[in-house]
Amino acid sequence: MIRSFVPWPDKRLRIAAARVDQITEDVCAVWQDMIDTMEAMPGVGLAAPQIGVMLQLAVVDASDERGRAIRMANPEIVDTSEEASMYPEGSPNLPGVTAKITRPARVTVAFTDHEGLRVRQEFVGLWATSVQHQIDHLAGRMYFDRLSKVKRDMLIKKARKLT
Repeated sequence: MIRSFVPWPDKRLRIAAARVDQITEDVCAVWQDMIDTMEAMPGVGLAAPQIGVMLQLAVVDASDERGRAIRMANPEIVDTSEEASMYPEGSPNLPGVTAKITRPARVTVAFTDHEGLRVRQEFVGLWATSVQHQIDHLAGRMYFDRLSKVKRDMLIKKARKLT
């Protein structure tokens, strides 16, 4: 099911999501809704708070062929590369605007997968950017929080003009 997005500046986008205790049918159903919603955007990732579910759940699919979504519960970055990459980032919660954000080019993330196993996986390039972007959402941060105050204010002002 495709879900609607929480519009910025809804306070839920600024609250850290709750940890997931176990992988249940309900959690799997939310993940599936998130994948459906991400594909409908289309996008390369989605965090549960973006659709108003305040749990540490994220999905990421930066594959060219699609259909390779990785489901993550309680993701945390355990290692980053010194090498950085820059990608334009945006959010359906604040549509119509993007900003180039610099992040580590490679990250290793520990997360609970769809089978309830705690795993570690390395992500590179756009995959790494998307995973970091989703983890920011789970902590109550938006991508534009990584901009200077001046650039952030300009971006939000521009977005407001578009609505």
